[in-house]
Amino acid sequence: MTATTHFTGDANPYGGGDPYADYRTADFPFTHLVDLADRRLGAGVIAANDEFFAERENLLKPEPAHFDPERFGHKGKIMDGWETRRRRGVSAAQPHPVDEDHDWALVRLGAPGVVRGIVVDTAHFRGNYPQAVSVEGVSLPGSPSPEDLLAPDVKWTTLVPRTAVGGHAANGFAVEAAQRFTHLRVNQHPDGGIARLRVYGEVAPDPAWLTALGTFDLVALENGGRVEDASDRFYSPATNTIQPGRSRKMDDGWETRRRRDRGNDWIHYHLVEEAEIRAVEIDTAYLKGNSAGWARLSARLTGGDWTEVLPRTRLQPDTNHRFVLPEAVRAAEVRIDIYPDGGISRLRLFGSLTGPGAARLTARHVELGG
Repeated sequence: MTATTHFTGDANPYGGGDPYADYRTADFPFTHLVDLADRRLGAGVIAANDEFFAERENLLKPEPAHFDPERFGHKGKIMDGWETRRRRGVSAAQPHPVDEDHDWALVRLGAPGVVRGIVVDTAHFRGNYPQAVSVEGVSLPGSPSPEDLLAPDVKWTTLVPRTAVGGHAANGFAVEAAQRFTHLRVNQHPDGGIARLRVYGEVAPDPAWLTALGTFDLVALENGGRVEDASDRFYSPATNTIQPGRSRKMDDGWETRRRRDRGNDWIHYHLVEEAEIRAVEIDTAYLKGNSAGWARLSARLTGGDWTEVLPRTRLQPDTNHRFVLPEAVRAAEVRIDIYPDGGISRLRLFGSLTGPGAARLTARHVELGG
């Protein structure tokens, strides 16, 4: 397991101007996947052994880390990240920490899943980042406490081995463990600061939970739905349309650039598994002068032909549109076309799994160790 692009060493001291001007980053091959540690999915940093300079919760903020060169407190520079105090040795004769000394934080993933890539972002930590990091994962049922997770009989799987990282950089790691994880343990060796943690992968929902729900949102990120492709991602990602809850502001939905041709924009989705769709919601919340004019919904089984589910229908700005389908539509994939451009904030597809869909989902759950 190696980082696709690797950074090490200090960044230059901040010299004024745009603090991101010398930020080191790369195009990682996994960042198109859902962030399983997104707080909007319910993720949280549930414990850390030390957060003296900056609290652990900053790790999962959805926005990039902010840097204010003038912001200081009684403990020192206030950083937008998780920062621990400097470790010391045991005596004047041994002033340095030993090799096994490290700080840790426990992260509950918002949606359990298969991790494909991790970014440990040290933005603005130029000379106070950790020398190295490592990341471990575990899958435990229910809502385990920090004490449960740290119990001696819990077996953690290494996702990122101890690896040197760079300051003021997006440190990316490809992950190859084909297992379902619910929690991560992020370690920094021996101490220091991390601005953000991103955990990219594929949601692997609990089939027993979905079966108990019966009817649920078949395309929601938290239930295992995903965006396969989209015509336009200029202003915001298409994945926003299947995030939990209603949109809270304009850029919390999907908005395309203005078209100057005769085409239209679209999103192609995969449902959690083969299912029967019975009702549809298309929400244009916070999209007022830029909502889509019309929308059309099509569905298909994997490898089949597209069938129209909802004909081209007029949409109103800043409105949640609800449609009860005349009969259940069996599908594994869905495509929404908007005309001619603009955006929607959310798409909800309510229904239940078919017998074959439920069986495949259960088999996958067992295969991943769920």
